[in-house]
Amino acid sequence: MLTHPYVDTPYEPQLSYILAGISIYDREETLGEVLWTYNPNKQEDREEIIRKFIISDFDYLTYRHRFLIFKMLDEILHQPDFDFSTQFESDYDEYHALAWDETEIDDPRGFFEDIYRLASEEWKDDLHKASLEDQSTW
Repeated sequence: MLTHPYVDTPYEPQLSYILAGISIYDREETLGEVLWTYNPNKQEDREEIIRKFIISDFDYLTYRHRFLIFKMLDEILHQPDFDFSTQFESDYDEYHALAWDETEIDDPRGFFEDIYRLASEEWKDDLHKASLEDQSTW
């Protein structure tokens, strides 16, 4: 069974994990200020956001963890009616706030599709390596 890094609990990725790199709760004056210089609706800015802050946020994970996250995202993207805008909703009671809320992202599904596309490029070797293994042995 694959466990969380540094903790001995089963690793079950959640879609919310993907946007953790742009979570600014209690970091509005630091990370928030940096992120707000970007326009998440402008393609070149969005790609930089995804590469610098979202994909790089997974560097501490193993290739197996990244594979499971990628696989989970793939499955959700295949659900045509899935509402990706809910992933951008802030909940200060749960210590969750992103740099941009659901009203500021013109195409939430497109944002996640870009994450998928760029992660498939960045993690190409890791995804291939994990796909060759028997995931039931993790």
